[in-house]
Amino acid sequence: MSTTIQYVVVRGDLLKSMGWPVGAVIAQACHACTAVIHLYYNDSDTQKYLDDLDNMHKVVLEATDENSLNSLHNSLEENEIKHKLWIEQPENVPTCLVTKPYPKETVQKYFKKFKLFKQ
Repeated sequence: MSTTIQYVVVRGDLLKSMGWPVGAVIAQACHACTAVIHLYYNDSDTQKYLDDLDNMHKVVLEATDENSLNSLHNSLEENEIKHKLWIEQPENVPTCLVTKPYPKETVQKYFKKFKLFKQ
């Protein structure tokens, strides 16, 4: 049985060089997770993921900067991997990207170059 997983990719430079508070960065990930579940709510993988709330699998990874996040976004778009790129307003700053839930083997390859997010 395959694991259904959701990938969350947050920009590390928001904390490290731009001085964002940790809570603000976590809020970006929360916004993106909520948005992608809403956008793909009727998707069968999303429903499978939501059917077992106590056993959800998320992997939180770090993009080094805006270019890295945008490059991932473009790659996922080209390969028709459904996701949400969260752009904080009114600053218009891309901060986080989250996939809809997928079987791990379907999407894992797109995230191999990213490291686990840590402060």
